[in-house]
Amino acid sequence: MSVLSKTELEREQEYVRELYERVSNISLETESQLAAVRRNDVGGGHQARSERDSFAKLFEDRLAQLREVGDRLAFGRLTGIDEAGNLVHNYIGRIGLRDEELRPILLDWRVPQASAFYQATALNPMGAKARRHLYIRDRELIRIEDELFDSEMLASDGIQLQGEGALLASLSAERTGRMTDIVATIQAEQDRVIRSDLRGILVVQGGPGTGKTAVALHRAAFLMYAHRERLRSTGVLIVGPSASFVRYIEAVLPSLGESGVVLSSLGQLFPGVVANFEDSPERAKLKGDLRMAGLIERAVRSRQIPPTEVQDLEVNGDHIEVDPETIARCVRQAQSTGKPHNEARLVFARAAITSITESFARKLQSRGAVFDESDLAILREDVRTADSVRVYLNSAWLPLTPQKLIQDIFARPNWLFELTPDWSQTDRDLLLRERSEPFTISDIPLLDEAAELLGEAIPVDHSKLREHKEQQERDLENAKQAIKSFGVSGFVDAKTLAAGFAEYSDPGSTAERAANDRTWAFGHIVVDEAQELSPMQWRLLRRRGPSLSFTIVGDIAQSASSSAALNWSKALAPLIGKRNESEWLVREELTVNYRTPALIANQAELMAKSFGLPVTESASVRDGDWPIEFFPELKDAFIDIHKVPGTIGVVAPRQKLDAVFEQLQVLCGSDVGIGAEGIDSRVSVMTTHDAKGLEFDTVVVIDPQEIIGESTRGPSGLYVAMTRSTSRLIVVGDSRLPSGPFG
Repeated sequence: MSVLSKTELEREQEYVRELYERVSNISLETESQLAAVRRNDVGGGHQARSERDSFAKLFEDRLAQLREVGDRLAFGRLTGIDEAGNLVHNYIGRIGLRDEELRPILLDWRVPQASAFYQATALNPMGAKARRHLYIRDRELIRIEDELFDSEMLASDGIQLQGEGALLASLSAERTGRMTDIVATIQAEQDRVIRSDLRGILVVQGGPGTGKTAVALHRAAFLMYAHRERLRSTGVLIVGPSASFVRYIEAVLPSLGESGVVLSSLGQLFPGVVANFEDSPERAKLKGDLRMAGLIERAVRSRQIPPTEVQDLEVNGDHIEVDPETIARCVRQAQSTGKPHNEARLVFARAAITSITESFARKLQSRGAVFDESDLAILREDVRTADSVRVYLNSAWLPLTPQKLIQDIFARPNWLFELTPDWSQTDRDLLLRERSEPFTISDIPLLDEAAELLGEAIPVDHSKLREHKEQQERDLENAKQAIKSFGVSGFVDAKTLAAGFAEYSDPGSTAERAANDRTWAFGHIVVDEAQELSPMQWRLLRRRGPSLSFTIVGDIAQSASSSAALNWSKALAPLIGKRNESEWLVREELTVNYRTPALIANQAELMAKSFGLPVTESASVRDGDWPIEFFPELKDAFIDIHKVPGTIGVVAPRQKLDAVFEQLQVLCGSDVGIGAEGIDSRVSVMTTHDAKGLEFDTVVVIDPQEIIGESTRGPSGLYVAMTRSTSRLIVVGDSRLPSGPFG
């Protein structure tokens, strides 16, 4: 391999500088346009002001995107041949750029023309002659590496054989505790998945280190780009297994050019409630069972209780007896509407108040009173506001919140017994708890189920919805005229502008509105570590994505949840329902382990197979430099490793977590964190659940046998822990790795 000429490096550096200069110029132009829009005197009309504010937001969003480019504005170059036989260079980067004459000078990584940068191989170069990787630090080009698909390119000026390679260079870098974007290192099998069709359910199965999370995030960014018109208004939801996982990946999508995506852990999927703690495995399994849906439905129905006796009600000092059949008839009338509990209650209350008012009027008329319509309206209001009437109607049909309903089910053993006559007492005891206890991650789908059955207490005003739709049509026409007035034709389309009119649109971005609206229907949902989800969690996600446009990534062998299924068909049954699986489901596999060295990965797979786990075999791209090491005590393991650069993940049994954290604070000082908040620390202490989806330079596993004994899925948890390492694996407390009945 020859050394790259300084001239070629300087030539590329000059191009990179021109790209950054172009970004600066566009930023200045955008700032100027933003200032002009803000200065524009549009008079006192609300519509004109909203048009101005919408343009301002568009320019602000563009400025934010330009400021996000950072050091990796450009990371590659594709060389091909044009129709005249001349070499053509296309540069690839995070965003697309054009020069002042509108000629493309940088291709956005998501455009079809850039796909060869990831997919081209020697056997299928896809029209490319060469591929170049650009390495930039502090906006300065520090290295170039070339891959050739045509041997004749060796004679071309500046072309050199590839060095270490983009992928392995990325893998050898120290981990920072946060996931960095790896746009430049996506490989062909990953890129194929990223650019798959939007329709239906795509399941991506892959073992540890195969880049499932990277694929999931880049697919979200790609879909937002390729299907912008559809997803702009509906959004993309990305669901991760834990708060630590979401924190780990939260900076990736903005760096890829997308900010209109909702990131959520399983404990954040019900607006207004954030659950950070999981139940015991047995309790979590029960709460994840579909039997809970039936339990909640029966609980809601049992709050609609027709009275059985005549009730004496007082209204303004007068008394009236109400026949129970009258109220029972109103209950049946409300139930027949099929509306959710709280919305149907309004039907019930109106019907009951009308019936009571009519009976009251007849009683007063029998005593000689005379009524006209205005008198009846006043009498109706007296009935509606009477304390005795309100108490009576609430006893028959009580308005409920999801939180109160679930708390009541768990805190009232007699009621729970009535609702579950065919359940075992053991199962009932698992659910019982004090009303004051916080909601857990397993409670989130139960709250959502309850909310679906209860509905909103305030009914939807359909007349306002019609007015809103008519206003949207007027906004579209106004937007077309505004584009002409501001002279920005070609920079923004009328639909985008109309959607931003502040006077009539909901406040905030699509992502902000979607995150706070439980009933929001997302255009696409990405689920990472999907093998962990319970049937009730899938049921929740089905409501969030009724179009069934999903990307689901995971590894069945890493299922640590006691409620997780043993194959994808069973796992996704609550999502697919009675639909034909072959028509909706597309399966892909990732088979290359980019993260875990073979010295570690092979032993982890052997351990997992000995316990009968359905391991997806993969080939590691590196052998690694460190065999697995064993130490009797934690202090022995940390004599040297905390002095070596890089991140350290310490995975411990749940019951030992606090003790290990305190011991490491003594051994390593202040740079030690624990749980979801600890991943920014150099040394992070966590459970196997918290470790899912993360990676560290060095992983220390505490007492593997205890990790296995924590639950029926303990071997999966240990498999997860062992495969978080990118370099070194250390085992503390055991002199060898556990093996199952087949080991």
